[in-house]
Amino acid sequence: MLVVGLTGGIGAGKSTVSALLAERGAVIVDADQIARDLQRPGSPVLDAMAARFGDDIVGADGSLDRSAVAAIVFGESEEAKQALADLNGIVHPAMQDEIRAQIDAHADTDRIVVLDFPLLGENPRDDLAATIVVDVPTDIAVERLVEFRGMDETDARNRVASQVTREERLAGSTHVVDNSGDLEQLRHEVDGLWHALVELRNG
Repeated sequence: MLVVGLTGGIGAGKSTVSALLAERGAVIVDADQIARDLQRPGSPVLDAMAARFGDDIVGADGSLDRSAVAAIVFGESEEAKQALADLNGIVHPAMQDEIRAQIDAHADTDRIVVLDFPLLGENPRDDLAATIVVDVPTDIAVERLVEFRGMDETDARNRVASQVTREERLAGSTHVVDNSGDLEQLRHEVDGLWHALVELRNG
């Protein structure tokens, strides 16, 4: 088993790269999906979040209102920064346990396991054979968030600013996927990346 990390700032296209790697045979351990599963209605994690941030973050159907949480934790104020730290303190321990379980399930195989983790820059791991960063200039990321996710520009820039800087993320990378072009260019980039990962696995 070869375990590598995949990260990128919001709007970089990390999910697309993850899907392209899955097409080529990678096992994807999706940290965002794990977080969503842990925050399902009635879960201990969601109960702890409501205790910290108030019942307004829980919808009438018992599900998490992600936009309500985003309004609290993303911003430049000290309160927002503390709220984000508190959120991470609630979610991350349970998430790390599940990530480890999903990785360990492939321990006796020759699979390439990709940990798809947006916050890898903020939470580096020492159990990865490589760290892949999907990279785009900040302005392109903001444009894509506005166009494809319907965010207003201020919200998009706040989301970008709440993460580690592009430079810090790149400094921790062993492989960089440039996603500033079109999908065909991205496929070519991922082909090269997959070849490098297979070589790394085969020693």
